[in-house]
Amino acid sequence: MVALMVALCVPQREISLCGTQSTTMNHSNISTYQHINKMEGKLYYSISEVSTMLGVNQSLLRYWETEFQELKPAKNKKGTRSYTQSDIDLLRRIQYYTKECGLTLEGTRQQLKSDKTPDQKLQIINSLNEVKNFLIQMKQN
Repeated sequence: MVALMVALCVPQREISLCGTQSTTMNHSNISTYQHINKMEGKLYYSISEVSTMLGVNQSLLRYWETEFQELKPAKNKKGTRSYTQSDIDLLRRIQYYTKECGLTLEGTRQQLKSDKTPDQKLQIINSLNEVKNFLIQMKQN
């Protein structure tokens, strides 16, 4: 418990979500990374809605679909793509690793394989910050 308290009392530092890359994200930017534009009540999104959400061209989404095996949006008989929220979350991760971290497509593929759940890291960080704040309050009282 003492080791936990010591670790939690360390000043806030930058957290690398890019693996071995030097690009880092501080605590104030984590909420920006976590922020997802969810339209309430929708299960499926069109390619135009997703491209608007991510701020990329539709052709880039189609290209990423060919490059990443994990990305398989549902298609109807006409071939119109329907993206689920999990597809959009994966696209955001791909966009983050390629655009923000500067990884190549191969590097992004490797990062996605080794880091299946970056959201778990963020949840752990948030819960540790809650514990830290609780301990600070206890210390002040």
